[in-house]
Amino acid sequence: MHPIFNNKSQTTQLFRVIFPAVLFLITQLPTSCKKFVDVKGPTTNITGDNVFSNDGTAAALLTGIYTKISSNSLASGDLASIAFLTGLSGDELSLYSGYSNPDLKNYYSNSLIATQQPSIWNNIYPKLFIVNSIIEKVPSSQSLSPGVKTQLLGEAKFMRAFFLFYLVNLYGNVPLVTSTDYKINSSLPRADKSDVWQQIISDLKDAKELLTQNYVDATLLNSTTERVRPNKWAAIALLARSYLFIGDWNNAEKQSTEILNNTALFHLDSLTNTFQKNSSESIWQLQPVNYGSNTEDAKTYILHSTGFTFSKPVYLSTELVNSFENSDQRKARWTDSIDLNGKIHYFASKYKSDSLNAPVTEYNTVLRLSEQFLIRSEARAHQNNIQGSLNDLNAIRKRAWLANVQLNNMNSILNAISHERKVELFTEWGHRWLDLKRTEIVNNVMSTVTPQKGGTWSPNWQLYPIPPSDILADANIIQNKGY
Repeated sequence: MHPIFNNKSQTTQLFRVIFPAVLFLITQLPTSCKKFVDVKGPTTNITGDNVFSNDGTAAALLTGIYTKISSNSLASGDLASIAFLTGLSGDELSLYSGYSNPDLKNYYSNSLIATQQPSIWNNIYPKLFIVNSIIEKVPSSQSLSPGVKTQLLGEAKFMRAFFLFYLVNLYGNVPLVTSTDYKINSSLPRADKSDVWQQIISDLKDAKELLTQNYVDATLLNSTTERVRPNKWAAIALLARSYLFIGDWNNAEKQSTEILNNTALFHLDSLTNTFQKNSSESIWQLQPVNYGSNTEDAKTYILHSTGFTFSKPVYLSTELVNSFENSDQRKARWTDSIDLNGKIHYFASKYKSDSLNAPVTEYNTVLRLSEQFLIRSEARAHQNNIQGSLNDLNAIRKRAWLANVQLNNMNSILNAISHERKVELFTEWGHRWLDLKRTEIVNNVMSTVTPQKGGTWSPNWQLYPIPPSDILADANIIQNKGY
């Protein structure tokens, strides 16, 4: 497994180092995020034996994970980097030609190397260790409140499924780490994708039953209007997506319908408000935690007259910009443009606040309702429910001020859904890259796009490379083909 899991002393050290650091970070965050992170730190050092001795420190473990994901830059390789890095790999983002750092250039030209940094793999597996520790320790704890135990276990199972979802989609067969036992983890082979998907589905079913229907604050006991911790509806949303990815159309439709029927809590918001904090469309968001900032997306994507910089090196690809229909208001509301040296560059502006010390008005939206309409539309099309599929598809188009589409066969509807997902979900959590692969059009698309970016496409580049350090540490792990 990841080399940090290879022996007992390192595992113990992880508990001794990560847990205090996480809790210190939580207690030092700015007051603008107080609702999310208001958990008192411990008065003594935290180890694996006593971290579950009280509600506050136990809840802080997952709060720390959400905080870490939210705080890192889009180029860090942490979870929030997924849209940025896959956008470079795919056909969504263009990299400024004067950008010299080879790390991002490799993602952009589809020429990753085995030792590639940043590595999403290296950011996910340590977090898996923490959620596995929660899943193992919480049920037997005699100190935690019953409500905290149930919510904490549900959030941990949700997050394990969330991590595994991205691992299996970005790397293919991956070691299925479901424990903290270093003897087991140090020699795990790559599990077949079907086994990983089975674990994802199982965890999400458990999370759906364990998690509260309401949104809760950092105590895990009090209801809140802040949609920044996963709840039952987040589990259902990811479950619907997972069923879609494995082709279980009936269950994908059932799960998405559960959310879409909850109109008291969720409904499509205006294009202007979609990415605002606690939007009625949001199912799960990450609260900004960096002092004086809103989202890292806005800080990275929004371009100014000063031009490209090391922290603002990308713009929207011409191919994506040209995909919008002429009257599509998403182009008007969710993109913007700037003239730099006589050339117009379009950029993503779903998140609009990148000014230092501006009021916190936007949260990074991880799961939102429009995806559920598109999931159900696709699931219904595959089940030959043509009118039902069109109803969901046109609900998304109507919000964008577009006319209804009238189609009469499954293939034409699936093509329309693919287009709609492209212009609706761009620069969000890797949707486009994963869609290219799961619908098996990635080779056709990238064989044209990659040469335009200065690279050479190979079907091998659909999967990212596994860090060589993990292969050296575990002889049962084999590198992805071509690296």
